[in-house]
Amino acid sequence: MWVGRQEFTKLENEAFALDEHAKGTLVFSSTPTAAKCPECDALLRRFNYRLYDLELEFCENQHGFWLDEGEDARVVELIKKTESNIDRDRRAEDKWAGAVKHLHSGSFLDKVRDLLR
Repeated sequence: MWVGRQEFTKLENEAFALDEHAKGTLVFSSTPTAAKCPECDALLRRFNYRLYDLELEFCENQHGFWLDEGEDARVVELIKKTESNIDRDRRAEDKWAGAVKHLHSGSFLDKVRDLLR
């Protein structure tokens, strides 16, 4: 099915309303296909969606994306995975910050110095 660029963004936002920067780069590199854009007849290009193992086709003139059966659900699944990874990264960063703060506390440093004496 043909999905316009705005519709594609809405599809992604169903899973998680991240800004574009947080979602990551949509297209890193692409290769030409024989299929044509239904709006401008330009050849579509194939790419791995946000570097996941999901190949999609798109119009370089930003008219939209061609999604095969089930690829819309896969896009939503991958965006949910991105959201999960961001949440996990934030929790890890918070834990690390807490550990570093604890390491810099005077009482901890005093204990280490006492052990080394």
